[in-house]
Amino acid sequence: MEQKWPQQLWIVRHGQSAGNVARDSAEAARQPLIDIAERDIDVPLSPLGEQQSIALGQWFGALPRASQPNVVLCSPYVRARATARLVLQAAGIGANSHILHADERLREKEFGILDRLTTFGIRERHPQLSEQRAHVGKFYFRPPGGESWCDVILRLRSVIDTMTREYRGERVLIVAHQVIVNCFRYLLERMDEAQILDLDRAADVPNCAVMQYEFDRTQGKNGKLVTRLIHFVAPLAESGTPITTEADVPAAPKP
Repeated sequence: MEQKWPQQLWIVRHGQSAGNVARDSAEAARQPLIDIAERDIDVPLSPLGEQQSIALGQWFGALPRASQPNVVLCSPYVRARATARLVLQAAGIGANSHILHADERLREKEFGILDRLTTFGIRERHPQLSEQRAHVGKFYFRPPGGESWCDVILRLRSVIDTMTREYRGERVLIVAHQVIVNCFRYLLERMDEAQILDLDRAADVPNCAVMQYEFDRTQGKNGKLVTRLIHFVAPLAESGTPITTEADVPAAPKP
């Protein structure tokens, strides 16, 4: 049977953003609204986020050339695009149109009316929505104007279709957001609602952490992607770069 999967797949959360920092400050001060002027799509990396991206890129650059990414898909959000470019630059891989592709299906989960609100702000301004979310659960809850995790998973299914059609046997790096990382895990590792929410409650995905999957033709009927690395942050630790795990700016509180 012809191999349908990429040979290697890395999924990375973007480096720390200015929004992560602003959220921490607002939560600590029990402010209802996160003080950030940009649209979520335009929020840039923080200086530390740039440092994290470079450290990760140096790790990729130390791999043999035949083991480095040759296709990079990234969210169109500024912080994800900047992470992807810095990673490629630091790795010595040309960040051109032949390798780097922005894909709107990899965008952050849309939070609709809850955008930019802190945990305190959601409970204060939208108590009924807060109660509904607690009852329904974050996997199925869709805020007005926003998305549920199921909505995100639906668009990621089409990303997987694209990979199995266009990038068979390639080495693919995806740079996106925390919810995207978790929803890819749900799909690739065939999880259910309880499993993925348990992972989400246990810890946030560190910035620039690496999920790695590798095609193994001995697994399953026709071979499949198997997990090799989970939230791998050694590239940051070995370079002395601080590791951060702040939630993304618009994220509603964990149940």
